[in-house]
Amino acid sequence: MSERKEEQTTRRDFIKTTGALAAGLMVSGWTTSRAHALGANDRIRLGFIGVGGMGMAHVHSMMGRKKEDNIEIIAVCDIWEKRKEAAKAATGGTVYHDYRKLLENKDVDAVLIASPEHWHCQMFLDALDAGKHVYCEKPMSRYLDECIKMYKAAQAHPKQAVQIGVQFTSDDKWRKANELIKAGKIGKVVWSQTSYCRNSKGGEWNYGIDQSASPDNLDWNAWLGPAKQVTGNIPFNRDHYFRWRKYWAYSGGITHDLFPHRLTPFMIAIGIEWPARVVASGGIYVQTDREVPDTIHVLVEYPSKHTVLVAGSTCSELGLPDLIRGNKGVMTIGGNNIAIRPESTYADEVEEMNEPAGGTGENIGVHERNWLKAIRDGEKLFCPVEVAAPVMVALCMAEISYRQNKAVRFDPGKMEVIA
Repeated sequence: MSERKEEQTTRRDFIKTTGALAAGLMVSGWTTSRAHALGANDRIRLGFIGVGGMGMAHVHSMMGRKKEDNIEIIAVCDIWEKRKEAAKAATGGTVYHDYRKLLENKDVDAVLIASPEHWHCQMFLDALDAGKHVYCEKPMSRYLDECIKMYKAAQAHPKQAVQIGVQFTSDDKWRKANELIKAGKIGKVVWSQTSYCRNSKGGEWNYGIDQSASPDNLDWNAWLGPAKQVTGNIPFNRDHYFRWRKYWAYSGGITHDLFPHRLTPFMIAIGIEWPARVVASGGIYVQTDREVPDTIHVLVEYPSKHTVLVAGSTCSELGLPDLIRGNKGVMTIGGNNIAIRPESTYADEVEEMNEPAGGTGENIGVHERNWLKAIRDGEKLFCPVEVAAPVMVALCMAEISYRQNKAVRFDPGKMEVIA
């Protein structure tokens, strides 16, 4: 498949009109919720856009706490009749085929977007324009230009709580790590490493295919939506519908599906920052039934002079330990523990440490509740766009680097790629 026409242009000059978004190199104020506060006793009425596997996971999670959190799911939307029926049975909510009609429902306070990633941007923008609070599953966007548009839109709607669904950011150990780093416990951060690796005999993202899905009960044209810029009006394809993460038209693969879970919390620990330069390499080494690579390694350089290595594979499961390396000590983050080991030359300055950090891991419920509290009483969000957007820019740059076989540089002040 060819790259979308719009993105070919974007990769040459990448948004040259957004300088107002970057007042400096480092992102500031990322923990401040801009949610519109509701009364403590107000019920939050939710709409769900996309009720496939991830969408229904959120439905069941929310339904399990509807009384405790004073919420009600009043609307669900999908383009496959089977999923509509399942969501209606689980929630009793009104069923919509066109998400824009759901957004027109004035009783819906907030929406959770769990569509394939090629739809995230447009649904996100439309939801904000409709005055809704938004929870958008990761990745934040499919393409870099979309990420910038979403970032701008969220900035322009300060009374709406916008959470990106990177659940690992709800784990307090990353904020504890940030406190230790800011206190100088490992000196100047120099480079770090993390990874997301899996292995499956059947191939990653080869989800089961329901043969009952057909153009008679599934709106293929509506599902393609923005992806038509790449695919055109291709015929109904079950492999593309059920296994969309294998194809460039709908997904970035490892960089978009898996790496947000690793790079986002790492940047919370080190300090949120726009990337300066990204290099990626890898390929399709084993799983040949796809367009996206089954192995990819990414180096992200930052203006404050440190580099993060993110390694990923879907055909080899042994990954790298999570390490943040300073010039005076090395921080290891594993499970619920944070450990610091001094560099030998700084053993007299750096105190060794190994203690629990109170982490919760990848907890969808904790992440959802944080969003609900932000809507109701202004609680600080764990993953607002100020956190997610700089990471998404780096990961989109990684895809570009891999596909174009070159280093990609970014000017955080001008918010544009440097030729």
